[in-house]
Parts: sequence; C-alpha cells; structure tokens
Amino acid sequence: MGRTEVCRIKWIAATLVILLSTTMSASAAVKIAYWNLLNWPNASDLVNDTTTRCPLFRSVMNIVQPDILVTGENQSTQSVPYFLQQVLNANGTYYRQGVYIQGIDSNNGIFFLDSLFSFVSNVPIETTLRDISQFTLIHKPTGDTLRIYAVHLKAATGSSNEAQRASEVDSLRKVTNALPDGTDFIVCGDFNIYGDYESAYQKLVVNNTWNDGHFVDPISITGVWNNPSYSFYHTQSTRATSVGGGAGGGLDDRFDMILHSSAIAQPGGMLYVPGSCQPFGNDGNHFSRSINFGTNTAVSAAVANALYGASDHLPIVSEFEFGTTPGISENYLEQSLTLYPNPTDGRFTVRLEGRERILGWKLLNSNGTEVDAAEGKTWAYSAAQLLEVVPTAPLSAGIYAVLLRIDNAQIYKRLLVY
Repeated sequence: MGRTEVCRIKWIAATLVILLSTTMSASAAVKIAYWNLLNWPNASDLVNDTTTRCPLFRSVMNIVQPDILVTGENQSTQSVPYFLQQVLNANGTYYRQGVYIQGIDSNNGIFFLDSLFSFVSNVPIETTLRDISQFTLIHKPTGDTLRIYAVHLKAATGSSNEAQRASEVDSLRKVTNALPDGTDFIVCGDFNIYGDYESAYQKLVVNNTWNDGHFVDPISITGVWNNPSYSFYHTQSTRATSVGGGAGGGLDDRFDMILHSSAIAQPGGMLYVPGSCQPFGNDGNHFSRSINFGTNTAVSAAVANALYGASDHLPIVSEFEFGTTPGISENYLEQSLTLYPNPTDGRFTVRLEGRERILGWKLLNSNGTEVDAAEGKTWAYSAAQLLEVVPTAPLSAGIYAVLLRIDNAQIYKRLLVY
C-alpha cells in the first residue's frame, strides 16, 4: 500500500470515528459546488463566447445539480444574471442569484435553490488583488445560517506570489477568527495553492487556541500536490493545450477546494458528508491530459467534452447535512445499534434494540462512493432487529461507512473489511 493510500485511509478512519454515533435529519444532503468559469463572459467575443459555452455549462450543471453554486472569474455585472437565465434556469425557474458586487478584478457569483435557501448578504473582504466575498444564506428547512467565503487567490509560482496568497488568507482569517465558536462556514474557490507546505494553506488550517476561525480540509494529502499520486484531486487544467485564454498542461494541479469550519466537522448542526468532496468529472486517469482524452470513467463523453470546452477548471463539489434529529438520543442510538462481525470479510449483521425501525442502508467506500444499498424497505419492529447484509459483490479490504436510516434519523457506522 502506497503512502498516499495510507494517508487517505487514515483520514477516512478519523472522519468515520467522529461520525460513529452522529444522528442527522433524514433530508437529502445539500450539494455545494464551486466553479471557476474562466473569464465569463469574454467581452471581446461576447456573442460567440456565450453561444458556444452556455450549452456546455448547461450540460455540466444538468448532471451536477448543485443546491448552491459559487462561481469565479465573473467579469461583469451581466455575467451572473446571464448565467442564471441561460444555464441554471434554462428549463424552469428554480435558482436565484445572490447580490453581485463588481470589484477591480474578476469577481464571485452565487446561485441557490429558492426552495432551500434565502439570501442575506454579500460583504466584500478587501485584499490587494481581488475581493473575498462573504455570502450569508439561511437554510429554510432548519433556519441554520451558513457563511460561504469565495476566494480567488494570486496565481503563479514564486516566493512573491506565495507571500501574496498568504496575505490574502490573513485578510480572511481576520474575519473568521472574529466569528463566535461553533459558527458554520466554508471557504471555496480557486486558491492557486501548490501544496500543503505553502504559507497560505498553513494559515487556512492552523488551529489557534484563542479562536475558532480555522478551516478543515476534508482531503488530507501532503507535500506537493502536482504529482500523479494525487491525480484524483486535480481540478486544473481540463486542457492539454491552451484554449480560449485558459491554462493548458492537462489535469495536474489542485487549485480548487472547499474547506469548512471546525463546527461543521463536529456532530450536531451542519455536518460534512464524508467522502463527498471531489472534482466533478475527474476519474483519476487524466494526469497531464485533457479531461476528454480517451475514455473518462467518471462522466459520459458528452459531459467530458463539455468540461473541456466550458472552462480550464473542473467544478469542485461537497455535500453537507443540516440539522439534528429531535427526540432521539445520540447515546441511545450508539448503545442500541451494533454491527458484527467488525472487522469482517464482507458479510455483517446490523442489530438494533429499541423502538426505531431500520428503513434502509447504504454502504460507502473510502472515496464516498456508494457500493451497495437497500432503500425503501422497512424491517418490521421487534425487540431486537437483526438485519443480515450480504454485499452483492465482494468487497475490497479497507474502511467503509455504513449509513443506516432509522425512522427519522440517519447514523454512520464504521465497518472494517479485511
């Protein structure tokens, strides 16, 4: 087993331990995506640019279907309403846009499903280059407040550019450090960071004892990110050669990220869904290649072509659960629900003692990919419910998450397969 795999499994193990006895609402996870749209729209060739790229954007968004979408490299006040009308709401009025602020450089936009969120504000955080946007929204079903920080840090290698990125993060941390402990917030964007050694990255994740303003990176990879061992996490470039002003070189950099506050990493309230943070369309087989080179096992050929033509960045996507389940004790569920044998060779039994019913289950691998499930079936109540699970296909050795739906709750249990 390589070092990368060991690091990834250690992170999955730590995450699943945190989630071991966590209950959450039974509502579907909220999907948040960020996409650098690449100089959108191109004012020097507006008619051709919008005619060509809008269908490509639509092809991608029809698959991603985000509940919240944050965009970067918006070039004008018309960029956000045009994307809303011609892409997200091309087939119906589902999304709204947040307030757009035109700064001195490229800017950030935000869109959200009107059925799930209401918009509160967009407050710019000034840096020496581009403003960082503080978007505040309310999750309608729970009333939870979410702050989303959208960044586009200084590009390029070199010590001066690294120092400027670090300075921009300082501006962000001054704001998040002042938030009350337990605040739900995320930061997303094009960070232009080349590895965890950069000062900007260290400043994002450093956990100071006197404040709760740091960010948690759900993808735990170390060192220089521009290497084939991390090919699954790369977001730029979708093209081997430069197209339409975008970068070339193929997929070899992890520039686009979604990080979250420590409150979101803890049980209760808003919770990150483990394994859900990933670049859309990256199958891990296109290091230094165009996203549509040969076969892409993550998306169809049509979507791979759309990703290639729309932007030089892939969208980055994460999922989050909102709200806790009232009336059900976390300790009660932890004590009454067991998996055995654990570790196992693949087969296992779920035992539940008490009044709740098992409504369904999903088995997720260490990448967060569903590998088996039984949904929509209700196991009858008994003093001790025993659910025998026999996976439909042999399981590879590793760490899995068993997501169990129990009446109005969900709970994750860690499963080790040897």
